Amino acid sequence: MESRLYLLKISLVDIEPQIWRRIVVPASITLDRLHDVIQIVMGWTDSHLHQFTIGKKRYTEYLEYQEDGFEDGNYRLGDLVKQKNRKFSYLYDFGDSWEHEIFLENNRFVNPDPHYYEDFDPQSAIECLDGARACPPEDVGSVPGYCEFCKAMKNSKHKEHESYLEWYGSDYDPEKFDVEEVYWELAKYQRWSRDRSKPWRQGEE
Repeated sequence: MESRLYLLKISLVDIEPQIWRRIVVPASITLDRLHDVIQIVMGWTDSHLHQFTIGKKRYTEYLEYQEDGFEDGNYRLGDLVKQKNRKFSYLYDFGDSWEHEIFLENNRFVNPDPHYYEDFDPQSAIECLDGARACPPEDVGSVPGYCEFCKAMKNSKHKEHESYLEWYGSDYDPEKFDVEEVYWELAKYQRWSRDRSKPWRQGEE
């Protein structure tokens, strides 16, 4: 596959104001690693199952039956999504059903900031350029539960304020998003997931 970068916009569906992130990934990224990146930039904790839907095909992990779809680690994004302005979906947590729309804004993106990548490698460079608003808490109860959670946390006189505050463990600012914090988390991920000279287990060479 040709070495190139994709500019993607990821948006949570059915929430206003919109919760979104704009990221750069190599076209050669596998779907299982794209899942990792989405978890980091959105702020999820990877505590639940996920699924990509591209066209009419589904891609996931831990397949139990053939009808569950395809193993996402076996497919690269650039082999499945090629055209600019193409949309596909990412579903996280089959209980709360957090649906994300992923939009390919640019399929031949140019390195946005050489300062970040002195030894720039389009095959591995991953970056979050921008975004807005905080990720919902895990297990908050999908969109209706999230909306009720935000109302209660904002109003100290709300009858559920204290119980939600105890459940969440701290104050919650729905408008908070720190792109620099995401940058460092992505940097750690890229370093920790890099290829090594020896495999993890002896005998796998």
